[in-house]
Amino acid sequence: MHGNLLRRLSGPLRLLHHPLNEHRKLAALRRWVAWKIAALVVPGPVIFKFVNDSMLIVEPRLDAATCNLYTGIYEFRDMSFILHFLRPDDVFVDVGANIGAYTVLAAAVRGASSISIEPVPSAYAHLMRNVHLNGVRPKVQAHNVAVGSKRGSVSFTSGRDSVNHVAIEAEMGDADIIEVEVKTLDEILGSARPTVIKIDVEGYENEIIQGGHTTFGQDSLLAIIMELNGSGRRYAYDEDALHARMLDYGFAPFVYSPLERRLAPLTGKNAIEDNTLYLRRPEVVLQRLRSAPSFRVAGQEI
Repeated sequence: MHGNLLRRLSGPLRLLHHPLNEHRKLAALRRWVAWKIAALVVPGPVIFKFVNDSMLIVEPRLDAATCNLYTGIYEFRDMSFILHFLRPDDVFVDVGANIGAYTVLAAAVRGASSISIEPVPSAYAHLMRNVHLNGVRPKVQAHNVAVGSKRGSVSFTSGRDSVNHVAIEAEMGDADIIEVEVKTLDEILGSARPTVIKIDVEGYENEIIQGGHTTFGQDSLLAIIMELNGSGRRYAYDEDALHARMLDYGFAPFVYSPLERRLAPLTGKNAIEDNTLYLRRPEVVLQRLRSAPSFRVAGQEI
């Protein structure tokens, strides 16, 4: 159980149904209880061991980030894909990096270069703390901007953890609305040739695609992990049309099974999980996945 289904469960149930906790439910519950107690005693940032020798700084109020503490790696399929696919010569682009969990996996665990983009200043500060903690600043090009279809500025929520988003008219009077700079993906990346792009922008994906025509047409780009969970309705975007755009760029949807290192094609966007994995040249991708070294997380080799 992953994605939308996993997120609908309350804390303890959610972590118990995670694939990495299948055979160690009691240990997972102990971690959850220990964290809840520690959050009361030490309400500030906490550093914990992440994947291999990497570390992650989290705070009790950052629910999405602390899910990695409970589970090892929260978005099991997608994070495992990044860890099995990336190589040191690759460029990973993290659009909507939040506190930098994916950036740490890419740069600190797999040694790839990362271009990480996070518009909310508080989340960007967390991202940079995790980058510095793991000693990967030379590998990370970080941008505190939003990504859109053209240059400018946009109103953005800033106090909603991992679901901060471009504000709509009904939210303009909210206390947490800030103004952030907007650049296009093509402008930010310049001559960079990414291998993988992760896009997590709470429904604003259509704008990212419109401002990234050159990027998405590059033959070096083999994989895109894109959140398509219905949030696009907030901006009256048609996710089926966005899916069709990905097909036009030569990508096809797949689901990755990390334990078996297996790819299975989908007939449309992923209807069960929040994210859809789009691949170009899947035979090349699969070869990479199967030849990758394993990684260590939560006492297990994956």
